[in-house]
Amino acid sequence: MTTPAPPPGPTTPAAPPGDPDAARSPGLALLDADVVTCRACPRLVAWREQVGRERRASFRDQEYWARPVPGFGDARARILVVGLAPAAHGANRTGRMFSGDRSGDFLFAAMHRVGLANQPTSVHADDGLRLTGIRATAPVRCAPPANKPTPDERRACAPFLAREIELVDPTVAVVLGAFGWAALLETLRDLGWDVPRPAPRFAHGAEVRVARGERTLTLLGCFHVSPQNTFTGRLTPAMLDAVLLRAQALAADAPGGR
Repeated sequence: MTTPAPPPGPTTPAAPPGDPDAARSPGLALLDADVVTCRACPRLVAWREQVGRERRASFRDQEYWARPVPGFGDARARILVVGLAPAAHGANRTGRMFSGDRSGDFLFAAMHRVGLANQPTSVHADDGLRLTGIRATAPVRCAPPANKPTPDERRACAPFLAREIELVDPTVAVVLGAFGWAALLETLRDLGWDVPRPAPRFAHGAEVRVARGERTLTLLGCFHVSPQNTFTGRLTPAMLDAVLLRAQALAADAPGGR
């Protein structure tokens, strides 16, 4: 008996939204293409496409991306920002990491204040936002129900994060929240980095350096830029600015810093 083909996804562009920096790296362009065509996790595929069909009332006239979301930013970034996963009505709608929601508003405003972004807002994929020296990514590339990926979903997505780390070769990682912290440490260990056992615990302001041969990477912990943290004052603009400024200083001091 022939197995029926899966139903087509929502009508969306055939390629990821334009990231001009990805064009500088054939490896990143290939990674982006592999990310946006992934259908490895049935639960995530079903959810991201359901959200794209049903849409939030305020975005009912917009066409949702509703696919996995590639990383965004400088292809030669010394600083990598690692979050959790795309938001259902944020990056799952716009197709660009952290764009179109309040978490992104908070993050990119801080990047602009410290000179890493050319503008303080990130509304849609063609709004002219450019990042310099920094790149934003996530361990899970599809919007998960209740913003909670499963361990299996995180593991299925891990090769994308691993490839991005190898291609970009950052010297600092600003990690937003405990989920991203654990995922990044696990991926680094899989890549052969010397990650301590037991793994360092996440905390805001935590600073951990790992090595692989002559390469080093410093992880900086930061509370996630989610509204539940920023609206309650658990994470303030000054706190995020301080982490980004520390990341800039570490990146500038690293061998070959730029």
